[in-house]
Amino acid sequence: MSNVSRRAFVGATALSAMSYNRVLGANDRIGVGFIGFGLIGKQHVADFKKFDDVELAGMCDVYEPRLEEGLQYMGNARAKGYSDFRRMLDDKDIQAVVVSTPDHWHALLTIMACAAGKDVYVEIPMTVFIDEGKWMVQAARKYNRIVVVGTQRRHGRGVAEAKKVIESGSLGKIHSIRMASYRNIYPGFGKTKIEDPPANFDYDMWQGPAPKCPFQAHRGLYHFRWFWDYSGGQMTNLGAHFIDQIMWIMNVKGPSVVQSMGGRFALEDDGETPDTQDALWMFPGFTMTCSIREANAMRGDPAARGQLYLGTKGSLVLGGSYEVLPENKIDAVNDIPPFQGHPTGGPVYTSTKPEPWIAATRGGVSSDARYGTGGEDTMAMNSRNFLDCIRSRNRPLCDVEDGHRVATACNLANMSLRLGRSIRWDAEKESVIGDKEAAAMCVRPYRAPWDAALRSIVKV
Repeated sequence: MSNVSRRAFVGATALSAMSYNRVLGANDRIGVGFIGFGLIGKQHVADFKKFDDVELAGMCDVYEPRLEEGLQYMGNARAKGYSDFRRMLDDKDIQAVVVSTPDHWHALLTIMACAAGKDVYVEIPMTVFIDEGKWMVQAARKYNRIVVVGTQRRHGRGVAEAKKVIESGSLGKIHSIRMASYRNIYPGFGKTKIEDPPANFDYDMWQGPAPKCPFQAHRGLYHFRWFWDYSGGQMTNLGAHFIDQIMWIMNVKGPSVVQSMGGRFALEDDGETPDTQDALWMFPGFTMTCSIREANAMRGDPAARGQLYLGTKGSLVLGGSYEVLPENKIDAVNDIPPFQGHPTGGPVYTSTKPEPWIAATRGGVSSDARYGTGGEDTMAMNSRNFLDCIRSRNRPLCDVEDGHRVATACNLANMSLRLGRSIRWDAEKESVIGDKEAAAMCVRPYRAPWDAALRSIVKV
């Protein structure tokens, strides 16, 4: 293990914005290292290339061909390559790291980077079990680090405008919110056999704190997402983006009850996480539902357009752009089925005509409802906010605490699905209520030696 200790980085925790700027390096450029060069990691390199005040200083990957490709793509002859992220954390020319690894590495990498005096941009999902988020927040605050989470869609103009519409009360009381992620990839990605990992792929390092398992091609690189050891499936992937916007717009910390059902019912492959999932969260004053389908695109369902905020006077559909759809004001009696009419003493119909409660409106910038592409470049906007906060030491828009709360909502849904029952949650105390088995699922042991690395930095 590298010599990452609390004493070694006491000085870093006390740095003010002014003193921090003095150690940024030549030409006041921020040295950034990238850990993981996959689908999203490559996009991050492309985004950070857009900024003149950044030095693309390092690349780390445990798959040698990707490390070589990543270094070439960075386009900086001075950039250093690492097969072990701990060597990158030792590099004094790197002030910040971007974590784009498989999900099960997000927490520990962030925690160790904070202890090493680095600011962190970490991809979603922030965690694979709830207590990891508590540890990440603890490390960020203890070492005075900027930790930005990749829930960048809240940067979109339409999201900010939709938040103002809802907060204005024009939609009336928001009592329920729907969202969905639909696609059809049937029959799936197929099955892969147990075999030796490629010689140029450090599979043991790739597994890291997760349980040790025999190698399959799908237990590495992109397809890790379909295994519980490394991820939470689409609920913690795309679901995290939707839930982040909802919790920010509605200004809530967490649910009180979560219920989820589903399984891997349709895809014919070696994945474990659900291809069919329905979840329900109870928040103060409203419910939130999510449907995930991997084997039917659900064409025609309006939830495929984005999140649906249902109010007493109107609805709002949010998917980059937003649209307000008015409800009609009516005499409630007139909506009772007429059939042959009511006998004497029953409700009496009136001549009141329906009329809209509010006006229909539109706003924002249109984008793909699932992936957030095709509209504003919110990933680059989040990266820019990260860099600005490194200099100012102000809290970012997508802060680690926000990411923790969003990941908690996602993880609770998966816990409910796997247990087969609803879970009650205390959002203030961040604890399960009255269910010892569910409470035990909030933490998962790390594999050695990573368990020792964790305990040397944060209180577990």
